[in-house]
Amino acid sequence: MTTATHTRTPAGTPGSRLAASLDGRLLTPGDAGYDAARTVWNAMVDRRPRMIVRAAGTADVQAAVRHAREHDLEIGVRCGGHNVAGFAVPDDGLMIDLTPMGGVQVDPERRRVRVQGGALLGALDRATQPYGLATTAGNVSHTGVGGLTLGGGMGWLARQYGLACDNVESFTVVTADGEVVTASRTGHPELFWGLRGGGGNFGVVTEFEFRLHRTGTRTLVAEFDFRAEDAVPVLEGWRDLNAVAPREASFSASVADGPAGGGPVATVGFVWVGDPERGRRLLPALRALGRPVATRITTPSYLELQSRDDSSGGHAYRRYSAAHYLRGFPTSAIEAFLLRGATDLRGTGSGAGGPGAGLPGGGPPGAGLPGVGLQAHGGAIADVPVDDAAFGHRDTMFEFGAGSRWTDPAEDDARMTAARAAGSALAPYANGVYVNSLAAHDGPRGIRRAYPAAKLARLAALKGVWDPHNVFHLNQNITPAAP
Repeated sequence: MTTATHTRTPAGTPGSRLAASLDGRLLTPGDAGYDAARTVWNAMVDRRPRMIVRAAGTADVQAAVRHAREHDLEIGVRCGGHNVAGFAVPDDGLMIDLTPMGGVQVDPERRRVRVQGGALLGALDRATQPYGLATTAGNVSHTGVGGLTLGGGMGWLARQYGLACDNVESFTVVTADGEVVTASRTGHPELFWGLRGGGGNFGVVTEFEFRLHRTGTRTLVAEFDFRAEDAVPVLEGWRDLNAVAPREASFSASVADGPAGGGPVATVGFVWVGDPERGRRLLPALRALGRPVATRITTPSYLELQSRDDSSGGHAYRRYSAAHYLRGFPTSAIEAFLLRGATDLRGTGSGAGGPGAGLPGGGPPGAGLPGVGLQAHGGAIADVPVDDAAFGHRDTMFEFGAGSRWTDPAEDDARMTAARAAGSALAPYANGVYVNSLAAHDGPRGIRRAYPAAKLARLAALKGVWDPHNVFHLNQNITPAAP
C-alpha cells in the first residue's frame, strides 16, 4: 500500500487543536503511517477515516471522544483490528487507535494482571507465562485483548477457568461523555455486567484487570485425520468422548480439503493445557475411533500453542465467515458439518482458512468450499450463572464456524456464498451465535441471535443509561432503550 506525501494539519483548525492536546499522534490522510493505521485484519475493509488518534493513554481517548462528539464524527475503536466486519475503521470519521496502548503489568503474588486496551493476546501471554500463570485468551496471538474480552472471549483455558470476560476484575472505561469510570462488582456493577459480553457498546475500555491462574507452561495437542467420507462414526464417538472429557481438554474438529486429488479430510482431537502425561490418558479412546490417515501428537509450550494458528489467522487476506452455537450435535448435524454446504463429500476445490475466531479448519488459499471447525464449550463456562454477565448461551456444546480467506477480489461473491451455505447447513441445529462472529450485515437479527430476549432488553436499558445517543454504534450495535 503506497503512503501519500505527508501534509500538516493547518494551525488553528479543529484538527490542530486536537493534535496539540494529545500525548500520542493525530494522523490524517497523507500523513506517514496513516495507511498502516487504517489497515486491519480483513483485507476487504478499505475505508478512510478523516482522522486517526493514535492514543498514548486514557486522556487521549477522552480527548478523541469529546472531539468526535463536538464535530459530529462517527467513532471507530481499534484494538487488534481482528473484527471481520471492520467496525474499527469509520469512513470519514474518527478512529481511536488503541494499539500504542499495549502495556501489560503482572502481579504474580496476587495473581492479577493489568492490560491496556490496545494489547494483543501474545503480549498478555508473554508477560504471564514466566510465572506459570495465564488467563483465558483466544487462540491467535495477534488478536486484541479488548475486542475478544468484551464479546466474551473463548480460548483453550475456558473449560477450566471460564471465558475471558468471566476473569475480569475491573474495567477502566471512557464513556460517551468523555468521562472515565471504573466498573467492577462493587462500582457501577450493572455496567460491569454489560461489559462482560455486551461488546463495545458502552464505552472505550482503556484498561482491564484480570485474574490469573496457575496453568504451568506445558500442553498436549492430539490430532487425528480421517477421510471425510468415513468420518460420521468417528465424529459420533468424538462427540461422546467430549461429553465426559476432563476440563483440561478442549475437544476440536475441522474439515478441509486434503492434498490435490485426495478428497476432504476430517480432523478430530483435543488440546490439553496442563501436564501432557495426564492428557495422554485420553489417546487410547481417540485411537479406538477408527484408522486415521495421519496422526499428530505434539507437546508445544503454552506460548507455542497460543501462536500455532497465527499463520492461518494472518493478515492481508480477504475474509468471510458464518458461525453458530450448537447445543447438540446429532448425526444429521455431523453429516451437514462434513458436507460444508455441498451435496456430496467429493469436494469442489481447495478449502481456505478457518472461521477467524481461532476455530480449527481450512487450509491454504484456493477456490472451493470453506473450512469448517468446532470447538467445545462446557466445563467452567457453563458453571457461571446465566445472569452473571451479558454473555449468553452458557449451555452451548460446540461453537461452529465456516470461513474462507483469499486474495483475489474477483472471488468475493463465490467465497461468501460458499461460507453462507456451510453456515446455513448447520442453522437447524443452532441455538445462538457468538457476538464477535457476526458479520456487518447481520444487524438486529444477528444481535437477537447473540443474546436471549431478556438479556437484550437489559442491555438496551443499560445502553440507554450510558450511551443514550448511540455514540458507540460502530459495533454489533445494541439500540438504546428510550428513557
